[in-house]
Amino acid sequence: MASNKESKFPAQSQKTQPGKEHVMNPLPQATNPDHKAANKLQVYFSKHIIMMVTISASLCNACEVIQGKVALVTGGDSGIGRAVCLCFAKEGATVAFTYVKGHEDRDKDDTLKMLLEAKTSGADNPLAIAADIGFDENCKQVIDLVVKEYGRLDVLVNNAAEQHLTNSVEEITQQQLERVFGTNIFSQFFLVKHALKHMKEGSCIINSTSVNAYNGNPEALDYTATKGAIVAFTRGLSQQLASRGIRVNGVAPGPVWTPIQPASKPAEMIQNLGCEVPMNRVAQPCEIAPCYLFLATCQDSSYFTGQVLHPNGGMVVNA
Repeated sequence: MASNKESKFPAQSQKTQPGKEHVMNPLPQATNPDHKAANKLQVYFSKHIIMMVTISASLCNACEVIQGKVALVTGGDSGIGRAVCLCFAKEGATVAFTYVKGHEDRDKDDTLKMLLEAKTSGADNPLAIAADIGFDENCKQVIDLVVKEYGRLDVLVNNAAEQHLTNSVEEITQQQLERVFGTNIFSQFFLVKHALKHMKEGSCIINSTSVNAYNGNPEALDYTATKGAIVAFTRGLSQQLASRGIRVNGVAPGPVWTPIQPASKPAEMIQNLGCEVPMNRVAQPCEIAPCYLFLATCQDSSYFTGQVLHPNGGMVVNA
């Protein structure tokens, strides 16, 4: 991964949200070249085939049919979401993701191309779904599209988020507050509500929160509040769904080189990203994605529910 020196970025900013990955300098690292896939998100089914041999019947050896788990990742066109999509695809999953139409078309196309290249033989083609997930009906349509396309849903990753910097709580308008809460936390309630109709025992839900939920961020107060809500939502939902065999966990990254950085911060702040953490650098998305893979893999994290992983460069949090 990037050294301390390599993690410093040139001043840059973007004027609109969501941010665009393809104009970032340098481009975020969505994949780790050292990652060795182990088919962790493939499901093996045994089928017995009866073969007629002359006048008698014999049972052939059971043969294995491989099928990828179906995963939905919100905000999967860029940043951590893209890295998670690619990590899942390399491990055998069939991947669908949401994006914002118009703003993220180029990033969506790039991600689809990457997913097609990463797709394994047991997986179906990826699916990109344009949606504003801050609204209940839109979330229902997203889930319905995934189930219509693939027949089921095994892994839900609630990752989409937006952030706006302000100097004071007095600057936060009702419109901004409703927008940030809609994207960051209301969407998680809505998507889970509709996804549960299709999720079975062994399925899992993974929610993206943030180190800000634990340390606080006075410059992004509404964003920080949503991330705290996600932690509480994750813990409560995990207890509600434990009896159904559905695990619910979260990931709380520290600073990561994603489009939300230049899209929400002034150019001069970008040059010092990561200086506040002990490792003195910002993370790349591919360094965060394995946390999601771990939580999505039943054989690795079957006893994890209601927990939050903390890839944050050494920041000590009271988790």
